[in-house]
Amino acid sequence: MSALAPTLQAFFTDRLIRQRQASPHTIAAYRDAFKLLLAFTCHRTGSTPSRLRIEELTAPLIGDFLNHLETERGNSVRTRNARLAAIHSLFRYAALRHPDHADSIQRVLAIPPKRFDRAIVTYLTEPEIDALLQAPDRNTWTGRRDRTMLAVAIQTGLRASELTTLTISDVHLGTGAHISCHGKGRKQRITPLTSGTVTMLRTWLAERAASPPIQCFLPAAAVSSAAMPWNDASQNTPAQPHKHVPH
Repeated sequence: MSALAPTLQAFFTDRLIRQRQASPHTIAAYRDAFKLLLAFTCHRTGSTPSRLRIEELTAPLIGDFLNHLETERGNSVRTRNARLAAIHSLFRYAALRHPDHADSIQRVLAIPPKRFDRAIVTYLTEPEIDALLQAPDRNTWTGRRDRTMLAVAIQTGLRASELTTLTISDVHLGTGAHISCHGKGRKQRITPLTSGTVTMLRTWLAERAASPPIQCFLPAAAVSSAAMPWNDASQNTPAQPHKHVPH
């Protein structure tokens, strides 16, 4: 067995999991990057993954791998730079364990990320926000949920993953109403809510109160019993149950 295999395994178990306490998403992204790199290197050198050596992962080969990602796999520059960041992280770890390969490791670490044009992040105007909130059908359960979810997303700027995993305990509608979110990078964020969003959330949470899951915006399949018709969608009041009149 070469020195690369135990170094790569220790990088995951010691560096990422124990020292950095990386999230499962980060670990999975690094795993995929190295799977692609090992497959490319084995195809190029004819070696098996267990026999690859650190000195075979040269800077020119890493450069060819990055070009392969863009030209043959059709990856974006952002993805290419993310793969390079994973490789850099591994080689910085390997530099401490294998100083005898310091020269080749330094050459890989010198590979810069690729520059790319960044899109300007714009904002929604008031008419656009109104049109977006009016789009869901408030006569349906999913429409009322989607309208509330859109209002929260517009005000708080939560990511889609953060929004869908938001729990009832994260929503505070008393004095100083706000939403607490434990999001990307294990960062805790507190975002205040306006009175209009508070009213909308109170109405929504009252409707889904009987549903057992703790998610604030749970899937429709989880709450088939919560889809109750409304008399007047503009009034935000539940309809009275229909009474059967015998003939």
